[in-house]
Amino acid sequence: MTNNATTTTKLTRSRDDRMIAGVCGGFAKRFGLDPALVRVLLAAATVLGLGSGVVLYVICWLVMPEQG
Repeated sequence: MTNNATTTTKLTRSRDDRMIAGVCGGFAKRFGLDPALVRVLLAAATVLGLGSGVVLYVICWLVMPEQG
């Protein structure tokens, strides 16, 4: 007996919507957001968080598998 109402999708780096490694595109696709918005939020985290956005991006780049 399977329950199709609750399907989970894995967080992966995007192959189609990428500027560097596809991290922001993957987050945008997974959570139904605009990739540009995710990029702006990451840039704000980088500027306001004294580089924390860059550290988060690199960690996600290393941990998240590529789509497909």
